[in-house]
Amino acid sequence: MIVTVTVNAALDRTLTVPVFQIGYRHRSSEVMTLAGGKGINVARALKLLDMPVVATGLAGGRTGTRLVEELTSEAILNDFVRISGESRTSTAVADPTAGTYTEINEWGPEVTAAELEMLREKLHYLARGADFVVLAGSLPRKVPTSFYADAVRDLARRDVRVVLDSEGDPLRYGVEAAPFLVSPNQREAEGLVGQELEDDDDFLMALEAIAEMGARNVLITLENGCFALLRFGRKTRRVRAFAPHVEPISAVGSGDVLVAQFLAAIVDQRSPEEAIRLGVAAGAASVLELGAGRFDLQLAATYAGDIELAELQTARS
Repeated sequence: MIVTVTVNAALDRTLTVPVFQIGYRHRSSEVMTLAGGKGINVARALKLLDMPVVATGLAGGRTGTRLVEELTSEAILNDFVRISGESRTSTAVADPTAGTYTEINEWGPEVTAAELEMLREKLHYLARGADFVVLAGSLPRKVPTSFYADAVRDLARRDVRVVLDSEGDPLRYGVEAAPFLVSPNQREAEGLVGQELEDDDDFLMALEAIAEMGARNVLITLENGCFALLRFGRKTRRVRAFAPHVEPISAVGSGDVLVAQFLAAIVDQRSPEEAIRLGVAAGAASVLELGAGRFDLQLAATYAGDIELAELQTARS
């Protein structure tokens, strides 16, 4: 079983608006509403993969109630802590004509110390017997930036493998707490190492630097692939893997799908290399659908056969 934690969960509304123009009135041709946030995206993908998963986090107000109802309607097992603040709503406008995707994200509610303590207790209970706990996404207001780091250390003392995906200081402090896996996207990784990543040498440097900060395994996720440093047993591999290029409908959540498939494959005792291949294929398939965490299983299986892993050299030439 895998537990996902979304501290700053959201109700995601995606409006499809052909020929969208700023400053004009439009009518959407389609509206999609889903429970959202990185941890929930991972849970949705795991559910598609028939991997046992429980989604937890914080949910408050009418938005929080709707969020939990949406999860339940998708048959995603969930156990959220109710809070007094109102959970956030995130709105996106997808323009299929221009191929653009515009997001507006709220900050999220203020959270009390007592509510955070309830979440910690919930996590202790749910993590018993879990293969992985995934801590993912931004933190709401009033939540200490050390929250993820504290959770990583706490769960490690309980022999739980923790996966972390966030940004900024919560990510930095969390990496220093030595999670089993950290999975930033390119922008988040650039923030961690303090420079832009443009070629294989840059990504290799970033993998090594993030591992040196404390992470045992590192996945830097991209729209159609990833760079990875994998340490399973005594063996360390540094690889890159890419799927065939496709014109994306929406890349939002593709990294979450990649991580979900990677973890599901590891739980199923696939090799790390095969897990990367399957993860990249699933992430690539997800960019062809609206709705974070959704993808076509058949298409992902087709892509998986075309993905090659290339070893990264450990020294610059």
